[in-house]
Amino acid sequence: MSDAGTDPGDRDRDPRGTGRGGGRAGTAIRQTLQAARLWSDSLGRQADPEAQRRVVRIRRYAYTGWAVLVTGWIALFGFPFEHYRLLGLICLGLFTLSIGRRPPLEVIRDWIPFVVLLAAYDLTRWAALAIGMPTQWHLAIDVDRWMFAGVVPTVWLQERIKFPSPPWWEVAISAVYISYFVLPFAVAATLWIRNRTRWRRFLTRFFVLSFAAIVGYVLVPAAPPWAAAKCTAAEVADHSPNPDCMFLPAADAPADNILGVMDRAQTGALPQIERISTRGWNDIGLGAAQVIVESGQKNSNMVAAIPSMHAGLTALVAIFLMTMVRKRWWPLWIAYAVAMAFVLVYTAEHYVFDIILGWGLAGIVMVACRPIDRRWERRLAHRAAAAAGRSDMLPGGRPGTAEPQTADAAAPAAAATTEAAGSPTTD
Repeated sequence: MSDAGTDPGDRDRDPRGTGRGGGRAGTAIRQTLQAARLWSDSLGRQADPEAQRRVVRIRRYAYTGWAVLVTGWIALFGFPFEHYRLLGLICLGLFTLSIGRRPPLEVIRDWIPFVVLLAAYDLTRWAALAIGMPTQWHLAIDVDRWMFAGVVPTVWLQERIKFPSPPWWEVAISAVYISYFVLPFAVAATLWIRNRTRWRRFLTRFFVLSFAAIVGYVLVPAAPPWAAAKCTAAEVADHSPNPDCMFLPAADAPADNILGVMDRAQTGALPQIERISTRGWNDIGLGAAQVIVESGQKNSNMVAAIPSMHAGLTALVAIFLMTMVRKRWWPLWIAYAVAMAFVLVYTAEHYVFDIILGWGLAGIVMVACRPIDRRWERRLAHRAAAAAGRSDMLPGGRPGTAEPQTADAAAPAAAATTEAAGSPTTD
């Protein structure tokens, strides 16, 4: 057919109406994604023994490089307690560890939800402001006083065991507090490598608990004890989430603050309630870690107290790991959850009321996610059965056994069966 009389621009347009530029861009994106997928597959588990040995050597080199990077990072900048940096280093490590086990790009697919979760948490402050929910300054105090006959446990503890400078045991206090920022991701990373079924179960509970807590932070923003110890009732009468009084030094807190001053104090200790969750680091020469964590605290949602995610996620991790270990290890994980609760109350991070809500939410989530587990595992079993059935099909489309399976043909069925069984992945 002749092109005479045809607008030259028509010849430059993609038949689907996207234009030559758009068509080329789409093609380039598809080709890039396909090349990345092929490259990732070439670094996954290989059917050929010699190829598998090659990718295992690559994994060892890559993991060594990652370990050097992490060591250098810690030496230069300190431990990456900030969530996004920590998550990035963990994902890079998982990328190296997955070489020779599964396509490394699965790390991106499986761990992007954690980034979404962290971003959602960062947005809770603005969401609460947009909705216009009032910040609760008295609710948890009133409940704690009701439960403990007029006593606020945070005040009672700091009256008796807070010293002018941190004693030796506050190093353990700070370590327990900071473990919240590391342990859940470490558990998720270990399960991702060793057992995908357990990883999926943990991930489900992690996300359900976190999003339930995020809903709580948006609908019921609440101030923690350290903030209530700096503000008077008149200063927060408008239920503001960030009044100026929150940013006062503890020593300048007014005597008529909401939490009240201590009736007694150790010699030399401030008679005001202080946020002291990280001061134990100074005793072991990790003042830089204290600065990093305190900076993160100031940039986070400071009225996200109900429920306590520190307590809830710690309890979730403890309960989940108790289902995986022998009963003789149960007291260790129970002690960890109780220790975290003590740390949060003593250091003025949370009220007991917040802790109870966090624990209760963790228990509900552990039970409520069981039907999700069963549904997902049935789906994987059906997928494994379907993959096994397809591998037994003859070229004509009829089931049969006349033609033996090659290693490549059996790979999809084996992979699906392995994922459904949840067996650990090894070299």
